[in-house]
Amino acid sequence: MKETIQSVSELIRDRRSVKSGYIQKEVDKELMISLLNDAAWAPNHGLREPWRFIFISNDRKEAFLDSILTCLPKSQHEQMLNKFKDVPAFLIVIMKTDPRQKQFDENFAATSCFIQNLQLLAWEKKLGMVWKTPNFIYDPRFYAELDVDKDEKIIGMLQIGYFDKNARIPERKRTDIREKLTYF
Repeated sequence: MKETIQSVSELIRDRRSVKSGYIQKEVDKELMISLLNDAAWAPNHGLREPWRFIFISNDRKEAFLDSILTCLPKSQHEQMLNKFKDVPAFLIVIMKTDPRQKQFDENFAATSCFIQNLQLLAWEKKLGMVWKTPNFIYDPRFYAELDVDKDEKIIGMLQIGYFDKNARIPERKRTDIREKLTYF
């Protein structure tokens, strides 16, 4: 069966954040490396490439979840474990910070572009993901658990996995850009 190739505009419009409905199929580390290498072609000021990543595969998930639990009261542990139990893999996205506001903003924009590239590339490979920014990614204890340096910032946690294609993924709608466009 020949696969059809989508145009970039179709791929952008079709991609969805996959928050649940993951199937228990391993996310191959070599595939992740390939996707990350392609996503690295994101625009980045001064070619600083201000990003780095921590990949958590299914075989390391329990230890990773323990790192999250160090940031939460015991009363929230079960809820958090249930929330992530079906997620096959995670990717922590870390950005190099800069005390100069302009460079910080450029690094954040570049890393965000990287994440968008990664989401589109993964979707093309039938791999779902969602970019999350839960409160624990701001917790110094989480930084310590993951050995994130003082001059780095966690931008987000991506939940990654193959998913049930028959599961209902909500439709998205966008405002017509003419409602947000002015002319000078």
